[in-house]
Amino acid sequence: MQAIVTAVSSSASHSFSKPNRDVIRLLAGLGVEGDAHLGTTVKHRSRVAKDPSQPNLRQVHVIHAELHDELREAGFDVSAGDLGENVTMRGIDLLGLPAGTRLRFGSGAVIEVTGLRNPCIQIDRFQKGLMKAVLGKDEQGNLIRKSGIMAIVLEAGEVRPGDAVQVELPPAPHRPLEVV
Repeated sequence: MQAIVTAVSSSASHSFSKPNRDVIRLLAGLGVEGDAHLGTTVKHRSRVAKDPSQPNLRQVHVIHAELHDELREAGFDVSAGDLGENVTMRGIDLLGLPAGTRLRFGSGAVIEVTGLRNPCIQIDRFQKGLMKAVLGKDEQGNLIRKSGIMAIVLEAGEVRPGDAVQVELPPAPHRPLEVV
């Protein structure tokens, strides 16, 4: 299956959900133009409170559309942008990618995967029980965070629904994704 962008979203405020857009513009080293998380240093409020000088490894939030499908099947009313993601895509096992993977969009924009999104209590405020639904366990009992991945912007460009996505794995040995 061809990997494809199904939706793009952004918000200038620190709202939980982000409205869908026709196009977003990724700015190298900064993130999504006009988004509250744009910048070289961390913008997520909980991280700013700890250390506002930390590098922003969470410039772009990406979720797999398959998660929305799973959540709808479980009875949740969730669609693109609702969980705060900037890019929703289908056809890539995002959670299985190694750190340092590059995702190249049809426009030439490139992001580099930095790690996993750690869902916070706001997700349950959005819809009761959603936190539990985006967390799972593997065969060994290890926690699986299903709420997407985070990335930084390496090369600027526009991203829109329908754009193809190419995956470029980093050199081996691969590092598994950790929470950023």
